Amino acid sequence: MARVLLIEDDVRLAGMVADYLRAAGLEAAHATTGAAGLADLQRGSFDLVLLDLMLPDGDGLDVFRRIRSLRGQSAQTPVIMLTARGDPLDKVIGLEIGAEDYIAKPFEPRELLARIRVVLRRGQSKVEPRTPAMRFGLLEIDRESRAVRVDGADKQLTSRQFDLLVVMAERAGRVLSREQLAELVGGEAQAYDPTLDRSIDVHIARLRSLLEHDPKAPRRIITVRGAGYVFAKVQDDGVTGAGA
Repeated sequence: MARVLLIEDDVRLAGMVADYLRAAGLEAAHATTGAAGLADLQRGSFDLVLLDLMLPDGDGLDVFRRIRSLRGQSAQTPVIMLTARGDPLDKVIGLEIGAEDYIAKPFEPRELLARIRVVLRRGQSKVEPRTPAMRFGLLEIDRESRAVRVDGADKQLTSRQFDLLVVMAERAGRVLSREQLAELVGGEAQAYDPTLDRSIDVHIARLRSLLEHDPKAPRRIITVRGAGYVFAKVQDDGVTGAGA
């Protein structure tokens, strides 16, 4: 049974969400402050954190940064941010610093549950035959170990960034719209909203900063104006992608 930690100061809302998650077969714990949530996270093993951005003892973004600074496996716990502020900048910042997803209040419990399940599925290890790594010039994408290397150097991607990179690499040479990318990564098209384009752009910008020699003149992930993005089959050292 997956364990979810909800850090939310609205006790009534938290109770309703926790009850809904338990009815769906998840284990739910609740903390009303950032400090209490961090303490719970350090004491126990959780598969996911639902983090409110407005907490009585500090900003949720600061709490997120403190989660990532923890020692051990707790620091890698996936986080979905909850926001009532309605500011797209909050969502952009959250994605930039490594949150897996966000959802605006008020939200439908079914949508929240669907997003939770998508994130949990990403984190589940799969026992499958060995999947060959994809190589595009100096870039190597190992889907089995979820590792990415450029010229042998490991690159640290969030789970969502890795999934986005894989769906593009598997379709190298094909132009994909932002909506197609969102649907391929996590089925978000059903909850499409005006901020979704920006969230995809944020992830692409982060991937470029990690993988491109010059992010301002990308040669791996190329923008097709008015259409979306295309992952190049032949990249900077002229080697065609293989192992896809």
